[in-house]
Amino acid sequence: MAGQCQPFGFRFPDPTLTPPDPGSPGIAGTCENLIGNGGRNTLIGPRLVNLDFSLFKNNPIKRISEQFNVQFRMEIFNSLNHSNFNPPTANNVIFDGTGAPVSGAGQLNGTATTSRQIQFALKFVW
Repeated sequence: MAGQCQPFGFRFPDPTLTPPDPGSPGIAGTCENLIGNGGRNTLIGPRLVNLDFSLFKNNPIKRISEQFNVQFRMEIFNSLNHSNFNPPTANNVIFDGTGAPVSGAGQLNGTATTSRQIQFALKFVW
C-alpha cells in the first residue's frame, strides 16, 4: 500500500525544462491518490423529519344551489418546525491540493425543507 501512495504536492522531476525542474517530494505521511478503506454507506447523513397538518370545514349554502359548498381550509407545512439539514455534499473536500486542511469542511450549512408555513384558503365548490 505504501508503494502506491503519492503524497500531496508530489511532482516528478522534469529535465526537459531550462533550468531543469528538480520536482517535489510532497508532504510526508499524506496520500492524495488513495481513497481509504471505509466501507460503502458507512456514513449516514441527517434524517428527514416532516409533518404536515390540514383542517377543513365544509359549509353548504342551499340558498345558491343544492351542491354549492364553501370550504374553509387551514394547512400547516412542517408543523413541528424541525430543521432538516442537507448532507455536506458541497463541503466534502477535507484537504486542498497542497495537503492543507480546508476550513469549513463537512459543515452542515443548508436545509432541505422550509420552515413552518401556515396557509388559509377558501374553496368554492359547485
